[in-house]
Amino acid sequence: MTAFRLAHLSDLQLPPPPLPFRWRDVASKRLLSRFAWRRKQHRHVQAVLDAIAGDVAALAPDHVVITGDVINFATPEEFEAARAWLETLGDPANVTVSPGNHDALAAVGAPRSFAPWRPWLSDGAEGDFPHLRVRGPVALVNLSSALPTALHLAQGTLGATQIERAREMLREAGERGLYRVVLIHHPVARGVVPGRKELTDAEAFRAVLAEAGAELILHGHAHEALLTGTRGPAGTIPILAVPAASTPAGGHGQPARWNEIAISRDGSGFRTEVTARGITPEMTVEELGRFVLR
Repeated sequence: MTAFRLAHLSDLQLPPPPLPFRWRDVASKRLLSRFAWRRKQHRHVQAVLDAIAGDVAALAPDHVVITGDVINFATPEEFEAARAWLETLGDPANVTVSPGNHDALAAVGAPRSFAPWRPWLSDGAEGDFPHLRVRGPVALVNLSSALPTALHLAQGTLGATQIERAREMLREAGERGLYRVVLIHHPVARGVVPGRKELTDAEAFRAVLAEAGAELILHGHAHEALLTGTRGPAGTIPILAVPAASTPAGGHGQPARWNEIAISRDGSGFRTEVTARGITPEMTVEELGRFVLR
């Protein structure tokens, strides 16, 4: 069987277009975040993201997943600019976005339910997360941990309703013999990020994963290349994260990287081979290594 190839990138943090001054933003996190952006904008470079996206396009995976923080301040202008950028990746049917905390930085003035990105969230289903997208042997269980938080916090929350619906999706997809990939912005494993950045109901979600199972979990938020895990019904469920897709080499934090995840049938189960590809100081994207998830 030909492998189904999934591309994973995260934390694009697209440089914002010119934003008008709005008095409503003075009393929100947007104002403080815009000051922070002036100090940190060198950490997220459009040319780096374009190089990563070009490399993804050249290798032509079957599907692309983005685990959040597409934008920075959750303004209407950013949502529209990001929509235009997402369209360059290809048909929305071949790209799935799981929102991050920056995509929900402030509720006032932001599009409701990430409406401009709906074609990239689900297969036409409106309403709340989670959303299920089935592609070949793969079931993408798309969650949203994104919600506005207080100043200096970057936490995420799924909520009891979303967790329960995710349980049902995972169980049904497992009964269909599909390879279940959970998409979420915030880390699920313990101790990956400090408390002010954590998934507040991670313990409840880990309990669901221990019961219902999944083959793979993909996240962002930590801006690091990580391989962690959480308990499943038949062993450890692997959890993968990638650094921000717009961070240059030689700068602050781990350089931009994306993972190609090749999923193929292997007897009664699946084989998962991961190829890491990352940006170089010369602004090329090269293979960094390969490994197989057991």
